[in-house]
Amino acid sequence: MSYSTADSFRPVTLDDVRGAQKMLSGVARVTAMEGSRHLSQTVGAPVHLKCENLQRTGSFKLRGAYVRIAGLLPEERAAGVVAASAGNHAQGVALASALLGVRSTVFMPKGAPLPKVSATREYGAEVRLHGQVVDETLAAAQEYAAETGAVFIHPFDHPDIIAGQGTVGLEILEQCPEVRTILVGVGGGGLAAGIAVAVKALRPDVRVVGVQAAGAAAYPPSLAAGRPVSVENLATMADGIKVGRPGDVPFGIVGELVDEVRTVSEDELSAALLLCLERAKLVVEPAGASPVAALLSEPGVFEGPVVAVLSGGNVDPVLMERVLRHGMAAQGRYLAVRLRLTDRPGALATLLGALSVVDANVLDVSHVRTDPRLGLTEAEVELHLETKGPAHCAEVGQALREAGYTVIG
Repeated sequence: MSYSTADSFRPVTLDDVRGAQKMLSGVARVTAMEGSRHLSQTVGAPVHLKCENLQRTGSFKLRGAYVRIAGLLPEERAAGVVAASAGNHAQGVALASALLGVRSTVFMPKGAPLPKVSATREYGAEVRLHGQVVDETLAAAQEYAAETGAVFIHPFDHPDIIAGQGTVGLEILEQCPEVRTILVGVGGGGLAAGIAVAVKALRPDVRVVGVQAAGAAAYPPSLAAGRPVSVENLATMADGIKVGRPGDVPFGIVGELVDEVRTVSEDELSAALLLCLERAKLVVEPAGASPVAALLSEPGVFEGPVVAVLSGGNVDPVLMERVLRHGMAAQGRYLAVRLRLTDRPGALATLLGALSVVDANVLDVSHVRTDPRLGLTEAEVELHLETKGPAHCAEVGQALREAGYTVIG
């Protein structure tokens, strides 16, 4: 399965995806399909999680990268390959190249998370840090390809890539033959396009729904315009689907075969990541949690059984900590309050005692005595509390008022 530059827009067929599946046998894992009782109760129908976060390199990207590189001509392999990525595609290309004995160079942004940079190097790629954003990194990789003759491996805009990603769709139909709806995160569109090709050819009745982060949603305006359009000022924690313009090849497939592309907010992404960790015991990156975010945002609109594709689990620990806190706050499990009290010995201890009665865990206390807005005998206290949800937040507020405190923020 090899395509020249002139064939880069060749249609992707079910036979291509089946050929990719044979090629990936013994290379890519057939990842687990896990049921979720909590999500099933929320949706009112069976929900299953396709765990590509447990794939080799931590995401589905190995599938497409391996198929693309394996399809190169001998002289192309001899010239080596080059890619640009902030993480998942970088690792997929690095491992695929190593398995196939092909030299690989990967350009990554200077601000790429260190664990992703280290993993890419450990898989055998030469890593070059260039630029502050992926667009700059992409330009550098393409310039390198022009200068050296190395083959540029695009993360989503090539038929071989799409065919490789489509093997996820074949596995879904094998593991959950009764599926009615498949939810998949969308960035450039390679994964959604590949799944749609495989699934719609075999089960046209199955609804395929793409999910984008609202702060980086290029597909809705592109589909409305009938052509790929660029979106500026991307703002989302989901870097795996933070793509400003759909790929030309996947765009045509998504427009024809994907039934709907929805968007989710940052709060919904945070809540979804937290749910995957707490309820499913799965470490999932924000992009990988986007299908779960869609389920949480409007649980009643999806016909079951539903399969949500967890596309990746490569999340930076620092980001994970921030996202988890954000997710807990979005669920009402953090509460920040400001109040005034009499500045006398024991006043703070009395306040904390009132909070302990309602089982609120104090995370942080800020005590201010010198603000000109305060009276001579007053102090202001800001508290950050861990709570059990919105109802518990209301209970804490009521307990403070009953104890005689005036909450001012």
